[in-house]
Amino acid sequence: MNIGVWQIVIIAVVVVLLFGRGKISELMGDVAKGITSFKKGLNEPEDTAETIEAKASETVNKAKDESKAS
Repeated sequence: MNIGVWQIVIIAVVVVLLFGRGKISELMGDVAKGITSFKKGLNEPEDTAETIEAKASETVNKAKDESKAS
């Protein structure tokens, strides 16, 4: 059972119709921020779990504030 090009196109159209272009762009931006934070966390091994958790919650709060503002 192979997934063809047309099936992928239909799934993409359904996703865009359900969520809208703006919501998908916002979601992808949040994913990118999360990946960036994760990589940054890997490069800073001296941080404790509490420090990383505080930074992550701060990033989440900023993202929530930005989404409320728009």
